Amino acid sequence: MTPSRKRGVLVLTALAALAAVGAAYFTQHVWGMQPCPWCVLQRLIFVAVAAAAVLGLLWPTGGAVLAGLLAASGLAAALWQHFVAASAESCDLTLADRIMAATGLDGQFPEVFMAMSSCADAKVDLFGLPYEAWSGALFAATLVAMAAMLRRR
Repeated sequence: MTPSRKRGVLVLTALAALAAVGAAYFTQHVWGMQPCPWCVLQRLIFVAVAAAAVLGLLWPTGGAVLAGLLAASGLAAALWQHFVAASAESCDLTLADRIMAATGLDGQFPEVFMAMSSCADAKVDLFGLPYEAWSGALFAATLVAMAAMLRRR
């Protein structure tokens, strides 16, 4: 992959990750889709993916590795939310809740990073798919793109 193509993939990755957070913010505040702890953790991971992609503009290999690892963790969070947390009565004090509390972002930026519903109540479909399916698909696409960047050195 040429250096200019790598830069393009990294810029597109950063923009897509930030667009995902923007879409979540929009659907929360305009459509009333309140996030659970696993939702806001995925928002944080998208922000971290964007930061890693921007880092990749300076250090393509390191940025791609970091963005890929973050995307894998985001995919794991989306899968956990779909298959485990959505069936739970409560998601208080889960790993997602503890991570978000440890970052302090829920207090500094509550409009983006504060969980407002339980996992069982946050079962929301967006255009016929569960919300976590959309984020999981974007995390998977990011993981594939970063793997392709690293494979074609």
